[in-house]
Amino acid sequence: MKRIAFALSALTMMVTTASAEGPLVVSTWGGNWKEGVQIVGDEFTKRTGVEVEYITGGTLDRLAKAKVARDNPEADLINTTGQVGYLYHSDGLMEKLDYSKIPNSEKLYPIAKRSDYTVSDYVYVYTPAFRTDEMPDGFSIESWESLWDESMEGKLGLPDFDPSHIIIAATRLAGVKVEDWEQVQEKLLELKPNIRAFYQSDATSQNLMRTGETPVQVLLNINAYHLEKLGLPAEIQVPKEGAVVGFDVWGISAGSKNKELAEQFLNIALEPEMLAKLCNFHKCSPMSPDAKLDPEIAALPGIFTSAEQIESEAIVVEDETYAKLLPVWKVWFTENMMN
Repeated sequence: MKRIAFALSALTMMVTTASAEGPLVVSTWGGNWKEGVQIVGDEFTKRTGVEVEYITGGTLDRLAKAKVARDNPEADLINTTGQVGYLYHSDGLMEKLDYSKIPNSEKLYPIAKRSDYTVSDYVYVYTPAFRTDEMPDGFSIESWESLWDESMEGKLGLPDFDPSHIIIAATRLAGVKVEDWEQVQEKLLELKPNIRAFYQSDATSQNLMRTGETPVQVLLNINAYHLEKLGLPAEIQVPKEGAVVGFDVWGISAGSKNKELAEQFLNIALEPEMLAKLCNFHKCSPMSPDAKLDPEIAALPGIFTSAEQIESEAIVVEDETYAKLLPVWKVWFTENMMN
């Protein structure tokens, strides 16, 4: 009886101590991205008794604030994109992950461990989509090359905030490495007559597609599914060369006072059941083969459910390469494609 009483007492002390260590602060995006993180946060609080607080903002805005507050970080956990995660840890803003403290990480696809500092829970893709009622019967985008076809003149919409997807697609078509992207500059310039407009946000993208001003777009597959949900006759396709993958990643802030709690949060976030719940919510691809999506989600274009599918349908660029090239791409694209 004494041993049982001692064990119960110790358990109570552990829970009380964990609760007193909070709150755990997470830096993420706003809107539905925060809602997704809260799915994990609510489960974390349920299991540990520790409350979770959220700091929201734009990707680069949060990075800038983290640099200013490097000696006293506001957040314990950082949720950002893979390439920006590289900028965090290369500047000393993230702790090296001890994957032994995050055992669910062993169930992930190898590409999920983006670095010693960042781990991905899910991925999404940028790929072509089009209005079926605005394009000819039988129209299809079986290859990225279709976007260069003369029939596409004045129909294409592209994001102005990130030209990487079309540049990466052009290098894949040319059979060159993304580091040698200068070799496809002429090909990219040949695309200009087909570009009708550039969109600045998800809302702008959806409006351009809704009005039919750009009946064809390169866009985030999650946004295409949203348009379909609204009743717009939009179809998303993964070209034979693959779709350009974007990684969302997690990292622990350097100097976090709640490192152990952050590791517990990550371990919960990477549970196959949690990944399935999160990706059913976002309509994205979980980074574990054990995460079983709802059948209707798993069947969507751009959703990966196996290593073989990732190998055949995904165009993956290393985060360091992406981070170093993206600023260069933005400058060249603004000066040469948007003028």
